[in-house]
Amino acid sequence: MSVTFEPGLLRAYFVAGSQDVPGKDLRVVLAEMLQAGITAYQFRDKGASTLTPAERLALGRDLRDQCRAASVPFIVDDDVDMALALDADGVHVGQSDERIQQVLAATKDRQMFVGLSCSTSAEVAAANQLAGLAYIGSGPIYPTVSKDDADPVIGTAGLQALVAQANVPIVAIGGVTQESLPAIAQTGAAGVAVITLLTRNPQPERAVQGMLAAF
Repeated sequence: MSVTFEPGLLRAYFVAGSQDVPGKDLRVVLAEMLQAGITAYQFRDKGASTLTPAERLALGRDLRDQCRAASVPFIVDDDVDMALALDADGVHVGQSDERIQQVLAATKDRQMFVGLSCSTSAEVAAANQLAGLAYIGSGPIYPTVSKDDADPVIGTAGLQALVAQANVPIVAIGGVTQESLPAIAQTGAAGVAVITLLTRNPQPERAVQGMLAAF
C-alpha cells in the first residue's frame, strides 16, 4: 500500500544511508526513528557507502518494509531504477542527477511522487514549469557536515524567498539544529530534512518532537 503525498509528510523527514550510521545497522536506526515519529524517510546510500548494488537493494527492501508497516513514505534518493524495483513511495532527484523530466515520465504511472533539490531562484522558476512535481528540497540553510558537494548556504532569508516563489511545498535541508527549527518554520517551509540531527543525537525522540511541534 503506497503512501499518497501530502505536505505534512515533510515535517520530520529523515535522510540516511549506511554511510551515515557507521558501526550500526541502518535497519535498527530506522526502527528507532520510526518509533520516534518521523513523517518520511529517504534512503540515500552513497558517498562513503561500501555496499554492493545487490546489498543496497536488499537493505532497501527491508527499510521499505519497515516504512510500509509504519505507514511512513519510503523515498529513494537519485536512483529511479532502484525506486521502481523497490516500489518506493517517492524518489528524490538533485539538479545534477538524472534529468527531472525523465524521472517524472518514468514514475507517472506508478503513483510515485517526485521531489527535486533547488537552491536558487532560477532553479525554482524551472521547477515551477514542471507538471507532477510533489515538493522541493532547498538548502543548505546552514553550513552542513554531511554533504561534501553542498551548494552555498542560503540562510532563512534565502529559504523564505524560495518558499514564496515555489508552486509546491518546500522542505528545508542542511545544517538544521533543534535551535533553528522555529526560525525555519517562520519561513513557511513545510518541514525539515535531516541526517545528523537524528543520527548523532542521543535523544532523537526529542528532536523529532521538536520538528513536529515546529511545523
